[in-house]
Amino acid sequence: MIQLTKAIITALQWEADIIIKNYWLKEVKKVGSLQIYEWTKKSDTNEDEKIVLLISGEGKIHSAFATTYLCENYNPDKIVNIGIVWNLNHDQLKIWDVMIPNTFVQHDFYIPPELDFSKSQREAIFLEYAIWEEYNLEKFSLHLSGICATWDQFIDNDDLWAEIRETYWADIVDMECYSILSILKAYDVLDKTLVIKAVSDGANNESKDTTMTNLEYAMNNAFAILDFSL
Repeated sequence: MIQLTKAIITALQWEADIIIKNYWLKEVKKVGSLQIYEWTKKSDTNEDEKIVLLISGEGKIHSAFATTYLCENYNPDKIVNIGIVWNLNHDQLKIWDVMIPNTFVQHDFYIPPELDFSKSQREAIFLEYAIWEEYNLEKFSLHLSGICATWDQFIDNDDLWAEIRETYWADIVDMECYSILSILKAYDVLDKTLVIKAVSDGANNESKDTTMTNLEYAMNNAFAILDFSL
């Protein structure tokens, strides 16, 4: 019997709730702060399907641990990182829009050039699946390429917004994605990976309030794309 394993990584319980509900996932294990949910769909053919959800916790350290655990304990056929992000490109993106970014950078990593022995560990990561189009899905737009920056800090003022936007021309910013992809790159499974990000707020002084207000709507839109892609 062949079993296809589809793995989903998200940071927050709030992000995971809609996935758990729609795929009838059951919690099977906790490893520290890492929560693991599973569901196996039995098939009449010779191919079962297992969905594994890992809720990592916020930030690069937690997400790196979750991704390493996934690679060491499962052999996923597909890997999806899904979650909410801050909007850096206000001209093109709206709240609740969904992006499938194809370029990923890490912002909060600095070593003076003369001491930079680890340049290869901080270079941009590219995924080859995206195309330069977008779709108007009436309720939200789906953007099929873009730049996602990762920064281990909540983005809630115009100075932080401008710093990342002007440095990388990034479209969105999160706290986990570059870390996840760095681990997946080390395990040579980037070709199995998809990133789905939904815009929850504008990375400004209203972010503390609007993130939670918009989270459910944004994640519902992201889940629609996840469900189609799985």
